[in-house]
Parts: sequence; C-alpha cells; structure tokens
Amino acid sequence: MTELDPDDPRPPYQQVANALRATILTKKLMPGDKLASQAELAKRYGVARMTIQQALRILRDEGLVVSRQGSGVFVRERTERPVGLRPHLERAFEQADVTIDFAGFSGETLHGALTEPLDKIRSGRVRPESIRVRLLVPDTEVPWTLPARVEDMEDSPAFRKRASGIMQRHTLAIVDTVNEMGRLGLVADAKAELRVYPAVPLFKLYLINKSEAFFGYYPVREHVVQLDGEDTPIWDLMGKDATLFHHAAEPNDESLSALFIEQSQMWFDSIWSTVAREVRR
Repeated sequence: MTELDPDDPRPPYQQVANALRATILTKKLMPGDKLASQAELAKRYGVARMTIQQALRILRDEGLVVSRQGSGVFVRERTERPVGLRPHLERAFEQADVTIDFAGFSGETLHGALTEPLDKIRSGRVRPESIRVRLLVPDTEVPWTLPARVEDMEDSPAFRKRASGIMQRHTLAIVDTVNEMGRLGLVADAKAELRVYPAVPLFKLYLINKSEAFFGYYPVREHVVQLDGEDTPIWDLMGKDATLFHHAAEPNDESLSALFIEQSQMWFDSIWSTVAREVRR
C-alpha cells in the first residue's frame, strides 16, 4: 500500500490526484494506458472509493485521463485533447525555484493563470524561495505584417496602439505583482521582466521550470474592431483560439519532448539576449 503523507495539509483526494498525475507526467503511464480500477486504487492508497473518484475527476478536468464506458479510465491520447496550462502552472509554484518564460502576443492567458498561485503565496499556502518570470511580446512601435487590415493587408497603427494597451494591461500587471512579492518579503527572490522584439509571433510559448513547455499556434481570423470610430476588418491572431500542446521532461531525459523543451529554451534565450529590448516606463 502507498501511504499518503499525514502531515500534508491537502485533502486525501488531492494527494491521490498528485500521485497519479506524477505517474502520468513522468511517463510511467503512457498515453492510452489503462489505470488500475477504482477498487485497486482505493486499496493501494488506503482511502475510500469516493476519494478515488474525486481524484480522477480532477485528472479528467485537467485533460490527463478519459473514462470509457464499461472499459475503465485511460491516460488521454495526445491527439484527443491537449492538456490545460493552468493546473501545471499552479503545481510549478510548489517547487522551491519557479521559472516562467513566455513568448506570445499579450500575456492575457498567463495573467489569468497566475492569479491562483500568487494568491496562494499571499495566504502562505505555498512559499517558493525564488520566482523568475520573463515576458517576450512584439514591439508595437514598429509596423506589423500581421495583424493587418483585410482590405489591403497593410499595417494599422491604430490597431497597434489598441494592442499595446492590451499587452501593457496584462504584462505589466504580471511584472508588478511578481516584483511586489519580493518587496513585501513574501518571496526571498522575486523578479519579473518585460521585453519587446521586432517581430510578431505566430505562436505562443510557455516554458515552466525548464522541464515543461506549452506551445500553440495562433489561428488567423477576420476580426472587426473599432479603430478611430470605424468598424475595421482586421486579419487578427486569435490567442483564445490557440490550442496548446504540452511537453514534459525529466532530468537527463533524451525524449523528443525533452529535445523540444531544450530547443525552445535556446530560441527564447537567443531572442531575449539579442534583438529584444527592455520596456521602460
């Protein structure tokens, strides 16, 4: 029997969910593998079947497992549905040292996903020793090839001004909140930075604790927006429609996921240290 930690303040169903999640993310259970039955899991962890059901519900909500009528619970195939960013980001803050690198358009998704872990730091439920956040977004002071006006595929300064406001609202809020953690002494070493670079990303990338990556392409959609008092059709990059794909790796891992994370980190670092410039208020 695998005993749960009696000193862990989290309820048993969360502890079981964490244990099963780790088994999946470390590839001890592969996509398509069947989990043990609820009765077997209850016996393994020394808990009631109701606790197992609650734990499995968490994993289903995260997109890690899928229930098949009459067959059992299986690790979800990557092609069926990508895994969500939020729960992985929240778990990253349980580590002593937290690193998050983001490259994308506005940082809106990241801003929302950081709310819960930062609230946990304020309430003392988690206490990482260090936090490093780097945000890389397009420079709104130079012309863009996309988004562009539908009628002539030309850059729209009015749209860039609008986009700049959205970016600043989310990215600067992340920078201020993370840096505040350090000023208030809630985290011993906390730093967030924002830089812009002279290109528009056609994808969004999240690198978490140098061991996980989320990657997704921005679909291009026609989007009518109010610019200078007129409805203007724009070929826009729709971040909320981007499907994220998850890659995770263990230390000394030689898998394709590990290679993807390594190469993505190299790409991010190269942009950050060369053509990107720091945003000064």
